[in-house]
Amino acid sequence: MMRIVVSIFCILLVMVSCKDTAIDEPENLIQEDKMVNIIYDLALLEGVKTFNSSNFQSVKSNDFVYKKYKIDSLQFAKSTQFYASDINRYKKMYEEVGKRIEAKKAHLDSLTGKKTKNLITPQKTTQNTPVIE
Repeated sequence: MMRIVVSIFCILLVMVSCKDTAIDEPENLIQEDKMVNIIYDLALLEGVKTFNSSNFQSVKSNDFVYKKYKIDSLQFAKSTQFYASDINRYKKMYEEVGKRIEAKKAHLDSLTGKKTKNLITPQKTTQNTPVIE
């Protein structure tokens, strides 16, 4: 009898603990298409800072983007947390950003007549390339 009670208790415990643990939608959630635009802009600004650091080190990418999209850091953080709680949705958002960056790169390559390296997929390392693990 005790085994049955313990078994039933364990089954109930498992059922209760397996509830959907997704984060509740925040009150002022940034819409998905706007969020993709924000991530895209942040990626571009951070890329510019990486390639031309002397002129853009003082630029605060986040502040610029917050002002452009009329959002604040808390709204962005909560929206990011909400979208990241659904990994498949979040991955699709970042894939969309990657496609847009590659399209922009292809457009710029066509204007300059030069082919630049792929910006999204990692390049193969050579023996002379340091690898950080």
